[in-house]
This record gives sequence, C-alpha cells and structure tokens, in this order.
Amino acid sequence: MPVPGRPVAAPALAAACLALLAGCGGGSGGDEGADRSAPYPVTSPAGSVCDGREPAQPQSRRTYAAPPRRPIDPAARYTATIETSCGDILVALDARVAPVAVNNFVFLAREGFYDGLTFHRAVAGFVIQGGDPEGTGRGGPGYIFEDELPDDGYPPGSVAMANAGPDTNGSQFFIVTGDASALPNDYTRFGRVARGLDVARRIESFADPAADPADPSSQAPTETIYIERITIAES
Repeated sequence: MPVPGRPVAAPALAAACLALLAGCGGGSGGDEGADRSAPYPVTSPAGSVCDGREPAQPQSRRTYAAPPRRPIDPAARYTATIETSCGDILVALDARVAPVAVNNFVFLAREGFYDGLTFHRAVAGFVIQGGDPEGTGRGGPGYIFEDELPDDGYPPGSVAMANAGPDTNGSQFFIVTGDASALPNDYTRFGRVARGLDVARRIESFADPAADPADPSSQAPTETIYIERITIAES
C-alpha cells in the first residue's frame, strides 16, 4: 500500500499518485551476526547517525479478518509515541476528524502489530512511510477500511494512511516531512507530529540519492530504520 509519489514531471506525478508509494524493505541493516545488545551506528547520506540494531521481533505477527471494533473513547484524547531507530516521534491523534483511522491505529499499536517493522520508504523533502509487515509497500493487517479524507492538504508533520486507492487503508502510514502541497486530498489524515519532527526528518535523511523520483519501489532508505514499538496514551 503506497503513498502518492512526490511531484517530478507531470506524467510521473500522475502515475505515482495513482500507484501510491510502493517501497522496498531494503537497506543494509548490518551484520546478521552482530551483537544486538551493542550500539550499531548507521549513517545517512546527509551525515545523520541512528542506531541500526534490529529490535526484538514477535515470534509471529497476527493478521485479522476484519477491521477492529471501536475500542476508543470518543471523549478521550490519544497520543502515540513512535519509538524508532532515530529517536521518538510523538503524534497527536485526531479522533474527531478520523475516528475510524485512529481506532485502527490505536488497536494495531496496542496489539504490538507495529513492533519491529520498518520505514520502508524515505523521500527527501517529502515523506517517510512505514507500517508494512512485508516491508515492500504491499503488506497490511489482513483487512481494509474506508477513507476519512481531509479538504485542506498535508502540511509538514501530517500523519496519514497510505493506500492503494479509495477505501483501501490498512496498517501503512506516512509522515510528511517537507512540501506536500501538490498531494491530492486522497489520504486519510489522522494525526500530526506534536514533537519529534526533527526525528522524522532524520529518518528522511536516509533517502537514497540514487532513487528514481518516479518509482516508489526504488525509494527504500539506504539503511534499515526500525519502528521499535508504538505506545498509546489516553487522557
């Protein structure tokens, strides 16, 4: 499930926006035999340094036959802390405008679905994308759910669902790190970064300079950047 591509040339933009962000789960990730208790620094093309250690992985990752029933309290406020290889990103979830998407994200996070997954796509000055259990841009939780679309775009710090067309949301999400003014209102925006946009941009700095701007499948980061876990706070 991809996110629309960054505008390059008009034909490429049209194709990318239809195909959304497909991505590979590539990146060097380090020596498989390395001691995962020891720091394993990885450096981006821009010189940013993150911890390349692979977090503990669940023995198996569940998939689900249908979207979750609504477990969230409509009167409560929810935040999500996304712990990554590059630091923490605090997201204020907006259940007022996207209750179905927030319910889904809270459910999957509490289930541990995101633990140990990666950011499989990074585009300089645009977005980072993660939450795919396959790490390819084509995976999901086993179900899809409907859109809740904005009408005012995706400013930097927006957190939105990636999709493969109308009403095909699953587990993949993207964080806008740069200029997404050309992005159509085709993606459910369900939160904003309240703290840690610098961390998201540090992840973005691992964008491959050799990637084809019109080909999301070439836009895997130069190193494997992990989602260690996502924790939900309710108030």
